[in-house]
Amino acid sequence: MQTRIAIIGIIVENKNSVEKLNSILHEYSEYIIGRMGIPYPKHHISIISVAIDAPSDVISALSGKLGMLPDVNIKTVYSKMSIGE
Repeated sequence: MQTRIAIIGIIVENKNSVEKLNSILHEYSEYIIGRMGIPYPKHHISIISVAIDAPSDVISALSGKLGMLPDVNIKTVYSKMSIGE
């Protein structure tokens, strides 16, 4: 199966969305390489980056679900190469 490496950058502008965001990330935990979260209380936001190794359709599905959450902004950056297992 071909997979790609990607980074999903997430900015959470309302803490009410965090529980659902964590639930979605947990659904995809088998693909997550690592995750870093940084609270930024000065501006009342949280910044999260998620490194993922998954098929392109899985990355797209995860990005889509996260992007539909209220007060959550995301961008996904894909590696150019595919990795075969």
